[in-house]
Amino acid sequence: MTRVSIKVDGVEYEDDVEPRTLLVHHLRERLGKVGTVVGCDTSNCGACTVLMSDADGRQRSVKSCAVLAVQANDREIITIEGLSGPDRTLHPVQRAFHQAHALQCGFCTPGMIMAAVDLLEENADPTEEEIREGLEGNLCRCTGYQNIVRAVREASAEIREIHGTAEPAPPSPLAGEDETPDSGLKRDNVPDETIPQPVP
Repeated sequence: MTRVSIKVDGVEYEDDVEPRTLLVHHLRERLGKVGTVVGCDTSNCGACTVLMSDADGRQRSVKSCAVLAVQANDREIITIEGLSGPDRTLHPVQRAFHQAHALQCGFCTPGMIMAAVDLLEENADPTEEEIREGLEGNLCRCTGYQNIVRAVREASAEIREIHGTAEPAPPSPLAGEDETPDSGLKRDNVPDETIPQPVP
């Protein structure tokens, strides 16, 4: 086992992990961040996309099924649960996806939103072509992408007009308590069968 310290949605977690544990499984099974979905486990679909700080502290979108939990040591992660503001207001990208009907089954939506946040942080006024290129690592099998592109354009306009940045709001000082949207499951409430067990 390897000891890791990861800040997820504003809450510092220290844990012992198997060196082979993927970040997506650590987030879901140990920390209860089930909004980060497992799609393909091969980094093709992008459904598991989260924001992870790089060496300079800048948040970048990564496919959490392609990152080991030990690689996230001393990094900050933002999941879809931590994207909303401390007063439970939706991030402009989340709101735009809702208002523009940019989802159908919703399976790809968390990863698509996280990739869009990264795109808008990099380019606050992308063209339709730049949006399509920026989201090409995220697959949607339902929508045909038209409403997704429209949602990103609408979020882009709101961000430029009101917020100035696509950066997620700082986490609530209550993060990790039951009543906050980014609390995840308490460790003692995670069913044993969801925690990976070593193969004998």
